[in-house]
Amino acid sequence: MRFTDRRDAGRRLAPRVAALNLTDPVVLALPRGGVPVAAPIAAALAAPLEVFVARKVGLPEQPEFGIGAIAEGLAEPVVYAHAPRIRERTWRELTAAARTELERRVARYRGDRALPPLAGAEVVLVDDGLATGVTAEASVRGLRSYGPARVVLAVPVAAPDTAERLAAEVDDLIAILTPRHFEAVGIWYEDYRQTGDDEVLALLAGAAS
Repeated sequence: MRFTDRRDAGRRLAPRVAALNLTDPVVLALPRGGVPVAAPIAAALAAPLEVFVARKVGLPEQPEFGIGAIAEGLAEPVVYAHAPRIRERTWRELTAAARTELERRVARYRGDRALPPLAGAEVVLVDDGLATGVTAEASVRGLRSYGPARVVLAVPVAAPDTAERLAAEVDDLIAILTPRHFEAVGIWYEDYRQTGDDEVLALLAGAAS
């Protein structure tokens, strides 16, 4: 089983999230790839859709491999437990660059908008898949600082060990696929092309209207 694209994945996730019978939920998407997954979920729940921005800290020679992550509301980066060791100076430089990019994305995607009220809310956090899961982990911990009553993490596909680890961090974890031979998020999509800023902005505008 593979997903046609991120929107198809979101349409398949939506009924599973709806089955939780959440009360006045807020849907938060991890940009960029989580936004087209989250849009059909927000529509199905008649819930507001907004971005919650996090940023992976990748290996210098392999940026897609997340050795840590930062997120809104999170004072200190999360470090992936199985990450290779790097020099402290390199780590500081990488996290500083990630922080700059996080701030750029907040300004780009939300502008002057504040996050929806999250204290006491039931929140659905959506991404397009979990490999190491370090970005989602940082996001969940950052989100907890806003005081939500319930945090649901919803993804189309996740590595089994990552799903097990993150299930302990949230109130509910929904993953359609947790394949034993996971390999990478992208192989579970027929179309996994990069989501651009313009698409993110269009989806947010569409949800707001």
